[in-house]
Amino acid sequence: MSNIQVMDATLANKIAAGEVVERSMNVVKELVENSIDAGSKRIEIILEDAGIKKIEVIDDGKGMSREDASLAFLRHATSKLKELDDLFHITTLGFRGEALPSIASISDVTLITSDGKEGTYLKLKGGEVVEEKSYALVKGTTIKVEHLFYNTPVRLKYLKNLYTELALITEYVNKMALSYPSIQFLLKNNDRELLNTKGDGNLLKVIYEIYGVDVAKKMLFIEGENEDYRIEGYMSYPEVAKASRNAITTLVNGRVIRNSGLNRVILDAYHTYIPKDKYPVFVINIEVDPLLIDINIHPTKMDIKFSKIDTLNTLLTNLIQDHLKKTLLIPHASVRTRENIEEVIEQVPVSIPNILEEEEDVKNVQPKQENMQFDFEIREQEPMEQDLDHAPIERMFPIGVVHTTYIVAENEEGMYIIDQHAAAERINYEKYLKALSKETTTSIPLLIPLSLEFSNEDFIQLKEKMNLLQKLGIICEEFGHNTLVIREHPTWFLEGREKESIEKIIGILLLKEEFSKEKFIEKTAITLACRMSIKANDYVSLDDMQYLLDTLCACKNPFTCPHGRPTIIAYSNYDLEKMFKRSAE
Repeated sequence: MSNIQVMDATLANKIAAGEVVERSMNVVKELVENSIDAGSKRIEIILEDAGIKKIEVIDDGKGMSREDASLAFLRHATSKLKELDDLFHITTLGFRGEALPSIASISDVTLITSDGKEGTYLKLKGGEVVEEKSYALVKGTTIKVEHLFYNTPVRLKYLKNLYTELALITEYVNKMALSYPSIQFLLKNNDRELLNTKGDGNLLKVIYEIYGVDVAKKMLFIEGENEDYRIEGYMSYPEVAKASRNAITTLVNGRVIRNSGLNRVILDAYHTYIPKDKYPVFVINIEVDPLLIDINIHPTKMDIKFSKIDTLNTLLTNLIQDHLKKTLLIPHASVRTRENIEEVIEQVPVSIPNILEEEEDVKNVQPKQENMQFDFEIREQEPMEQDLDHAPIERMFPIGVVHTTYIVAENEEGMYIIDQHAAAERINYEKYLKALSKETTTSIPLLIPLSLEFSNEDFIQLKEKMNLLQKLGIICEEFGHNTLVIREHPTWFLEGREKESIEKIIGILLLKEEFSKEKFIEKTAITLACRMSIKANDYVSLDDMQYLLDTLCACKNPFTCPHGRPTIIAYSNYDLEKMFKRSAE
């Protein structure tokens, strides 16, 4: 008897499902793409428990005949490829014919479809048809997927929690809504509406629905082309930079893709305009001849290879940099006029009542006179315990400063040069690390609560980690659509920098990486220390220098900043005498 046998169809589908369906988001992706390929103008995605219990996708597309409905769940059955040449001219989102049989093999599936001539009802369990009958003539298709992974418990075991799964689905649906502004997308989870776009073809309105009014009114329309590629979409002002690269949405012929090379080109074009750990809101569609790209390199169809990639990179870089220079660097173009804002209002739907008023308020605000006397931040906060008798460095006495950056100090042992920013970073880092590590912390109410608006996927993730914010002393509550109201903040926040501190902490919470409380505390302490410390060229008085040096000496590790840069360079008395040839070699 031969050892090699043809694999059973059900087993083959389960193996394929391991590649195509890793989580509930993959099911939503495959079903939504089918609905788009069917010419739908309205797509509803209805979830229960982030899709683990139920995923239902309802569209108004062309539907299927009775025969096509039966064939749709056979492996490699597709209406999108007829012959080999079609593989090199793919214009549809799906084409492999693997998704539906893979999904059906690991769940209970109900299909209701009609092409306007006949209606069909199919019920499948574990990939096998258990019921088939005629149904109502309502044009379109409804597919209901229930009890996902019920017969593959290992895959079910390794799913993330419901918040994570829902955030991934929301992120995907957001990107599809940005890809197809002419299609109305409705997303619900446990009867709560998460997204509802208009479907009128206005991309800026979709950006408004996803990211909110503050982002929508600070987007720039871009378009350009060369012999091979055409680019059109929106890019944000640098001030709108986000903490996550998920704000970058790249489409190729309407298909959402992931391409680290293109993301790097976008970030490089924004270089010096935004911080290293920030990302712009960016939505572009790249139109290209299908012959110049290869999308058949991964079952998810989100990876892609480009021909003539250098010409695409050049076009994209020039577009971004030209718009940044025109908008920000030419003096008369750096101010957004009333006409600019009115143009945005016409494109973005309602809910922007105060934009013009805000502009008028800005005009009426008198410029604040800067005080050259710099108040060292930490002095106004709770002081660190200073035990100079047991400090690793002898007490230093400042005598001056070089380039308003490097403090020159001395003691009986010799001379020292201290980087004022690195020193302040180390002090603040240890202070914040101590405050963040406490099990409980005291907070202080805000006279005027802060309101922070988020995209819907960020807000879902944030809700999961609200308890962490509460433990840090950031008392907040949900208020309206994807908005948090901050009522109280920790007492150790720097006065006047409360909002910035909260945004930094939330930005770290939203990073797409495996969460660890220890790593979170460490990263938060480093980030706050860097942002809240005095900088190079900041004026520091002699009294503040003395306080800075004393506090630095009391640190557990006064020798480096949290990033590993040295805080102090020492010259012993012997070194000085040797350099000036006052001592024998």
